[in-house]
Amino acid sequence: MKILLTGFEPFGGEPINPSWEAVKALAGYRDAVVSLMLPCVFDKSLEVLGDVARALEPEIILSVGQAGGRSGISLEKVAINLNDARIPDNAGAQPVDSAVIEGAPNAYFASLPVKRLTAALKEKQIEAQVSFSAGTYVCNHVFFGACHLAQSLLSRPSVGFVHIPFLPEQAERNGHAPAMALAEQITALKVLIDALLAGGEELHTSAGTTH
Repeated sequence: MKILLTGFEPFGGEPINPSWEAVKALAGYRDAVVSLMLPCVFDKSLEVLGDVARALEPEIILSVGQAGGRSGISLEKVAINLNDARIPDNAGAQPVDSAVIEGAPNAYFASLPVKRLTAALKEKQIEAQVSFSAGTYVCNHVFFGACHLAQSLLSRPSVGFVHIPFLPEQAERNGHAPAMALAEQITALKVLIDALLAGGEELHTSAGTTH
């Protein structure tokens, strides 16, 4: 099995992005993982992802992004066809109320078993939750674009997105926001990959919210 695991370059004035730091540490893991750094740029990110995915034809595309302010690992359930950037991307673009892909559906659901993966993390005492919003910035852009891209690949990969917290040094620069050590983030991604390689059905337990 081939797993395309992506992270992002730093953005928003930060000198480091934990998503790439964790993802690059897992290159070659279980002889399955191919690690790829994506630019934090709306259109370019999907161009880079598409070029590599079409060459690799992976069975799984799992993208990872930084979610400053969140305290645990977030398994994203929904990608929406909307760009609405609060801050410019690394190329200076700041799209508002635009589609990720014109003519595509309004939303896609993750095709990875997000509830089962969340449970696997919790079994290892790693804080985790299912999230129903990946935002409207480049993370959601890539998540939606990957879901759309998957339909055109021969391998028809399953697609998911994971948000991870700030690193401790970032949290100090951002009002002492919640943080997670890089070692724990790497461990969390290993748990997810191991669970995906092991296979199994999705859980049918509630992970919803009231607001």
